[in-house]
Amino acid sequence: MAEKSGSNRGSAKRTGSPIEDALRWLATNKQFRPLDLLRHAIKDAGSDASTVLEPLITPTSSLPQGDPESRALAAWGLIVDEIDEVGPSNNSRRRNALMAAFRLPRRPEIVEPWKATLGDRFGQLLTLREVFGNPPPGTTTPMHKAWRFGLTDKLVPALRTRLVALAANGTDWLRYVEVASKTEVAIARDQASPVESPDPTAGYRPPSRGAQPVFLDLFRTTVFMKRRAVYRRIIERLITAQEDHVDSYMARALLGSTNDSTNTPVRGLWGCSATVVTSPPGEPVLTRLRFPRSLSRGDKHYFCSEATDENITTERLWVNIEVDHHGIAPGRRMYDLVPISGLTIRIVFDDDYLPDACWWYAEQTERERRQRPADGDPRLLTVVGNTVEHTFPEKCHPRENYGISFLWPML
Repeated sequence: MAEKSGSNRGSAKRTGSPIEDALRWLATNKQFRPLDLLRHAIKDAGSDASTVLEPLITPTSSLPQGDPESRALAAWGLIVDEIDEVGPSNNSRRRNALMAAFRLPRRPEIVEPWKATLGDRFGQLLTLREVFGNPPPGTTTPMHKAWRFGLTDKLVPALRTRLVALAANGTDWLRYVEVASKTEVAIARDQASPVESPDPTAGYRPPSRGAQPVFLDLFRTTVFMKRRAVYRRIIERLITAQEDHVDSYMARALLGSTNDSTNTPVRGLWGCSATVVTSPPGEPVLTRLRFPRSLSRGDKHYFCSEATDENITTERLWVNIEVDHHGIAPGRRMYDLVPISGLTIRIVFDDDYLPDACWWYAEQTERERRQRPADGDPRLLTVVGNTVEHTFPEKCHPRENYGISFLWPML
């Protein structure tokens, strides 16, 4: 493992005892996992990693015929074993915070791989409703508190005691080599594929009382423009029913600008048939997309619909998706090309009417959507040829709006 000169020695923040500093350093390193850092520290005695991790790796020298790999596994196995003893149950806040901090195998409720930063991993713990509350807290403060107490009050004292004993009796290290080896197998399996959650809505905000009883595993929409207006929109959906007897999906096609609520009926293309629903004057025109069969809770169904509007006189300022159901899964793309889950919006502009700028937005008001981000903002999107698209990588929550805005040239 290559290490930048001085990159960690100068940045290793001393917050407590040497053991606590070493553990914090292992947990907060964004680039390398704890076992990789321990290996490097043992193999390169002059490295920054060796300096910071000295209280964890020096006692492993008592391991009989201990090569660097075995010593690193022994130190890692000891940490893992003591984390397992921190809490009295699987729902211990301190234990779960430590497992996230050291990127140990995820619980089924956490469907996404562990993120790079400690704070982001604590955010993933919001899905553990039995641990941190239902509804979940609005911040990650409880996770940070559990991490601090779990580390300082539980893990550090336990390791200090065991390290003294193991330094005197090296044969006891062999047990922890086995613990680490089994843990690494589980971590490799954990990283190979996302955990399948029995509840796809875990970690999402509660839907509204009248929300459609489905969760969107996939939502792909392609919007075609004529001049500055939308004239055609194709939407593909893969849903998971959230209750029994789900036989249809209510769709509407909002076309026009912000002050135009006119709509056009939707027609089914695949996996559904369309029936227009009578609406009061001035209300959006709704279309019921009926499925070939009624769905039970947990059933999945793929269907595709289209809306076309030949009245293309109204300028469009954005393409918006309103989440009127139980949420949309985080976006993923195969080979960085094909959207295979989550929300993807693709806009095909008229060749003679290209925007000056495009950007994606999430959970913003109409006023905020219209504000062009500053140059260099990651929300800015590039128009390739006459097309722009974006896959939203995070969860799309109920009762929120997501979309792409664009800025037209001055006439």
